[in-house]
Amino acid sequence: MLGRGRLEGKAALITGAASGIGRASAQLFASEGASVLVVDIDDDGGRQTVADIRAAGGRADFCHADVSVEADVRGAVELCVRAFGKIDILYNNAGAVFGLDITDVTMEIWQKEVGVNLTGVYLGMRFAIPHMLRQGGGAILSTSSNAGIIGRPAIPAYGAAKAGVVMLTKAVALQYADRGIRANCVCPGSVRTAAMGFGPKNPAEQERAERALAAIIPMQRVGDAKELASAALFLCSDEASYITGVALPVDGGRTAGMAEPLR
Repeated sequence: MLGRGRLEGKAALITGAASGIGRASAQLFASEGASVLVVDIDDDGGRQTVADIRAAGGRADFCHADVSVEADVRGAVELCVRAFGKIDILYNNAGAVFGLDITDVTMEIWQKEVGVNLTGVYLGMRFAIPHMLRQGGGAILSTSSNAGIIGRPAIPAYGAAKAGVVMLTKAVALQYADRGIRANCVCPGSVRTAAMGFGPKNPAEQERAERALAAIIPMQRVGDAKELASAALFLCSDEASYITGVALPVDGGRTAGMAEPLR
């Protein structure tokens, strides 16, 4: 059984938790005592995350929801409150990226990238904050990107949406700073997840791709989803009680300098 952890007794809603950073965060939060609502459009992956958490002695439920759809996000927040009695932590982690030049970004693709990456964050905040105010506070975390801090020419629509996450986070942090609600975001760089192209494919090809990425990262390696989860845990815990409005790069130092083009 799990011992007392840094999130003991807290209720957390995590979007995009069927895989990658979201799954690693859901598992870590649960291991630290949180009850976790796993939210995703990937039913099989989401249920597997829940099964893993329960097998380790934690508490979790699954909710199918598209974060770009208002009714889905409202329903997920309401389910969290019904299932766990409250919502202490909202982690807006779901994301989508298309590597296209801006002239190749159709309206459909633009709306998808902005809808998942930025509108989903707005909707989560919109529906979770009233509950947090009634219960006396809470912590909001959102996944931005280092592409939301520096220009990345290969992913313009994604970068624009992720920059919006940073500014929305800062505005909300200031708006609710004196009412017990903290808002922060993490800005990952290259992380070993399926969304970044890591997964079941040619091992030699994957190794070459990882070496190429590592060569332009100051720490000379690609990050792990668990490292992002650890940063998320800190920002959502009471250990970060005096931190709000932060956009924290977790990218091996890639945004610390601009010695090479970021494509």
